[in-house]
Amino acid sequence: MFVTQLEGLVDEDQWETLKEEFRAAGNQLPAGIYQSYLIQDTADQELWRIFTVWHSREALQEYRASVDAPAGYLIFGRAGVLDPEVTFFDVMEHASEG
Repeated sequence: MFVTQLEGLVDEDQWETLKEEFRAAGNQLPAGIYQSYLIQDTADQELWRIFTVWHSREALQEYRASVDAPAGYLIFGRAGVLDPEVTFFDVMEHASEG
């Protein structure tokens, strides 16, 4: 598994736009995505992140090669964040319920 974190500061008047755009994109997840989350920081409520769990680093690379702009960048862009910061993580271990 592989995880991406995309983050940006979103003005309060754009929060609903961000949520709506995320929901719309979530209806059409690429095959390489296992799960994706839109989260809001509790200490700084203008700080939002999209955590996406990919099946593999290769799945992310294939997706990025197939689009002009990744969906997360478009989601943040429509909410007024033109240059969200991205971080990449290799999953070394994981646990799940059940």
